[in-house]
Amino acid sequence: MANAALPLVALLVAGCAALASATTFTVGDSQGWTTGVNYNSWASGKSFAVGDTLAFRYVNKAHTVTEVTKSGYDTCSGSGANALSDDDSGSTTVSLTTPGTHYFICNVPGHCASGMKFAISVSATRSGSTSAAAPQVPAMASVVVAAAAAGAAIKLALF
Repeated sequence: MANAALPLVALLVAGCAALASATTFTVGDSQGWTTGVNYNSWASGKSFAVGDTLAFRYVNKAHTVTEVTKSGYDTCSGSGANALSDDDSGSTTVSLTTPGTHYFICNVPGHCASGMKFAISVSATRSGSTSAAAPQVPAMASVVVAAAAAGAAIKLALF
């Protein structure tokens, strides 16, 4: 009976490893989301994939995290049809759910124009490596789900 469950355990472990590879990136690293940071430079050494998360840390109401269209990015306009999402809570998490280019700005007057914006390319799957200067943290929910699934599979295999 235990031998029959081994392929199931192997499949679950492989699936859990894939789930755990999602990464949470803290935008601006220790500086967070604020003025005076080159965010395109911050993003340039990183590989983003569907399933990853961007964590923005900033003083609430002092900044916004606004995902915009390319036109909104080019013109620093996060209003009307240009705004895809907008938050000023001080702790914004954005899940990257679609491949393609994603554009983010601060919609506080003057902030985007002074460089508080960046664009990232999100791939459908994880490939390549991320720069050593880019700390990565596995998405905690994925780790918990992976551990629970592995524990259940081992229990089934033993009984």
